[in-house]
Parts: sequence; C-alpha cells; structure tokens
Amino acid sequence: MKATFCDLKRNTGEIKLLPESIDDLWHLSHMIEPMDLVYATTLRSVEAASDKIRPDKLEKRPVRLGIDVDRVEFVPESRRLRVSGIIRDGPDTGLHHSLNLETGYEISVIRRWRRTDLDRIERAVKASLYDAIHIIALEEGEAEICRVRQYGPERITTMTGGSGKTRGENSRHALFESLLTFLTQVTGPIVIAGPGFIKEEFAYYLKNNNIDLFKRVLVVDTQRSGYGAIQQAIGDGVLERVAEDLQLSFEVKAADEIFKRIGRDDPVAYGADEVGRAISFGAAEELIVADSALRNPQISALMEEAESMNTKVLVLSTEFEPGKRIEGLGGIAALLRYKIG
Repeated sequence: MKATFCDLKRNTGEIKLLPESIDDLWHLSHMIEPMDLVYATTLRSVEAASDKIRPDKLEKRPVRLGIDVDRVEFVPESRRLRVSGIIRDGPDTGLHHSLNLETGYEISVIRRWRRTDLDRIERAVKASLYDAIHIIALEEGEAEICRVRQYGPERITTMTGGSGKTRGENSRHALFESLLTFLTQVTGPIVIAGPGFIKEEFAYYLKNNNIDLFKRVLVVDTQRSGYGAIQQAIGDGVLERVAEDLQLSFEVKAADEIFKRIGRDDPVAYGADEVGRAISFGAAEELIVADSALRNPQISALMEEAESMNTKVLVLSTEFEPGKRIEGLGGIAALLRYKIG
C-alpha cells in the first residue's frame, strides 16, 4: 500500500491510498465504511459528439467521482473492492454508482479515522511491495542505480567503466563485477533497463556467476538511456509486473511453510476450527487465508479476531497454485508460535 497524501485535523480528513495487492484491497474493505466520502476515477457513459439531436451511442469515459458510501463489498474472485453509494461530486450528482477499486489505482478516502485504521495503514505501507525494487539503467560504460521509493525513484549511485569497443572487454567485465558486488547487498527484485544488448549480456553474466541473484532479475528494453530509461520503464508498467511476481513469491513461501510444518509436525494449524483454537490461545503468529474463503462468516470472524491481536494476515489468490493449496486445507491455516494440545 502507498499513502500518497494525508491531510488530517483531529484525525478527520483525507488520505490518498494506492493499493498494490489483494491484501491491500482487503485492508481497504475494513477501513471504508458507510457515510465515508470516497473519490476515485471510474468509467461513466457520456453522450458522443454528434450533429444529430439524439446521439447514436453513449461512450464510456474516465471521470473522477466522489460518492457517499452506503455499501462496501470485497470481491476476491475478481480481485476488486466494490464501493457503492450516491454521487456527491461529479457528473450525475444524486444518482447511485459503484466504484470498482483495483490494485494500481489511487483512491481518496475522507472520514474520521480511528487509531486502529491509521495503524492498519502504517502496517500496509511498511509491507509495500515497491520499496524492495531496484532499477538499473545500463548502457556502455555506465550504470545508474535507483531504489524505488513511494515518492519515486531514488538515485543510489552511478558506476562507470570504459566502452567494450574502445577500451577492451576487460573494462566492461570490471563494470559487471562492480555491479554484481553491489547487488549482492540488496534484497528484492532487480530491473535492468536500457537500449542495446549490454543489459542482456549482464544478465547472462549474472546467470553464470550468481544464479540466485539472476532469478531476481527482470530485463526490459527502453529507447531512452540513463535516468530516462528508469523513468520509461516505470511509465511502461514494469513496477506492476514486478510487484505481481513479488506478491506471488510471498504466497509461494507462505504456502510452502505451512506444508513443511505439517510434514514435520511443527507448530501449525489449519481448518477454521483448529485455527480458531490457536487464535483463542494467542498462539497464532500469522494467518494464511485463501481469497475464496473470505465470504465464509466463520473465517471472516477469525481474521477480525486475529487482526485485533496484531496477528499478521496474508490473503492468497486462488488464481494461483499456492492459494489453491490453502483452499484444500479448508481455506485457512496459521503459523503458530508454539504447539497447542
């Protein structure tokens, strides 16, 4: 989750939020309530330009609407949060409309914020997927490295080396070595961007010298070089591609850990009844929930109870194999601090 703007007076006011994953949509479903005012960009039908008295058809165009919320519905199967209400600000004021909120699109929520809501936002922001991403703009003789922050790409360092054509291949190799040394100190995905073929050569170098690092690399082609390559890569949607892969890796690790613990008879619980007992004992460290189970009232109640005890909750999409594995365990499992009898 990104919090891009905040204007509060005595905990009342506007916060702009950018959900990055299905977890963030789930968080929003617990923060947005009836009587809140929510702004988002949506598609509305407008009359197409025509010389006729009556237009031939209605076109749908993006417009920004503010609605007074009367209903919030999380729709995990379509990876959306549906927020319905009466339009207060924008075209067709007074009519009913539903905003279908998705990851990657900013919304603005105006309300009186509880301390628990602000704590929830803080936790979601700290878990931001994008903060773990580094982007390298690579060209002959130079590599510019940025870390993706919530306010944009932050320049970290620039490494230089001679062109392979003018100063020999040893100079390029030295640049590759310097980059490899730096990248072994960072975590998370790495994007290598730029024109030409040197980025592919560096990726091949990584594959031969550090296969684990290579597995975290995404190579993208750009027309621009230097910092412009980084800006173009972001504009072309590379962060969304990487974030989806990163979220999936989180889900794979979570599901794998559940089944490893089951196989070793380590502290773990699965199924609503068993997980409920673990939560009541205060033994649940992290809940792993399949999105298909979110409509189950018993499981929703368990998630609420776990949240109130500051237990981490991870929602897995059943569009992918890790989520389906948790679905097969009754839709919910928990990593425990200790075994319960």
